[in-house]
Amino acid sequence: MAVESDDHTFSTRFRIPRVMWDAYGRVATRLNTDRTALLVEHVRADIRAHGDAEDIAALEAAERELSERRARKGGRPSKNPKVKAPQAGLS
Repeated sequence: MAVESDDHTFSTRFRIPRVMWDAYGRVATRLNTDRTALLVEHVRADIRAHGDAEDIAALEAAERELSERRARKGGRPSKNPKVKAPQAGLS
């Protein structure tokens, strides 16, 4: 049974061959992103394609939560490492 937490984003573990994980990292770099962003987008696509009404509602709630969290923290980090994300509370 999973441990409940106030932190709704969590790290999870899964098994994958190291050589495959490394290749996925190189692909992500060529796409100017990272593995996490690619995996999250894949999960979103699967929920949209195969989810029922409850799953779609959960996805929408998660998207709202991520949007609110990014607004509090100054937005999503830039994909370009030379450009810094805006700082929350600064004008």
